[in-house]
Amino acid sequence: MPDGTLRLLGRVGIPAFVEGRYFDVLAGNGLAGALSANLRPGHNRIRDLFLDPAEQAMYPEWGDLAAMIVARLRDAVGTDIDDERVTHLVGELSVASEQFRTLWARHDVNVGIPRMSHLLHPQVGELELDMEKLAIAGTDRQMLVLLHADPASPTGERLALLASLAASVPVAPDERGAIADDGAATERADAT
Repeated sequence: MPDGTLRLLGRVGIPAFVEGRYFDVLAGNGLAGALSANLRPGHNRIRDLFLDPAEQAMYPEWGDLAAMIVARLRDAVGTDIDDERVTHLVGELSVASEQFRTLWARHDVNVGIPRMSHLLHPQVGELELDMEKLAIAGTDRQMLVLLHADPASPTGERLALLASLAASVPVAPDERGAIADDGAATERADAT
């Protein structure tokens, strides 16, 4: 991942993270981690969505989100069905989650990108965040994901509260991996 992307993560005042082709979180800023512990390096967004009950509880429209993300995984896989990473992830989820197994068997493919993320945060309540996904040049389909809201909206105010809460809680070194210049961005060392 380009160093400039890591610096950018540390400078934006909104939840931001980098996801790999198969929805692995490769890097993220502190606010993304405060939004969800699963938006930290080393997590896989699909695995967490299907296997982490706390993550599921954050999404009121979990069923719709689950169907969409499985269809997006099918799109990301394309013809690389023998890719070892895909085989492992799909195998693990197929064994552990009947919902995943059912959705995967439908063979839905979705190239659309969600524009809104609606969730219920345990500390600040309901958030309706706009989502932007930007391709990172020179990488194998890595995306910079930005979650934002109008600062004057109720969600914007709740996001500001979350940022304040996150800033007041120190992060232990073993929880944050390598830290970017301002201490807000993290990167998993073996992800690059």
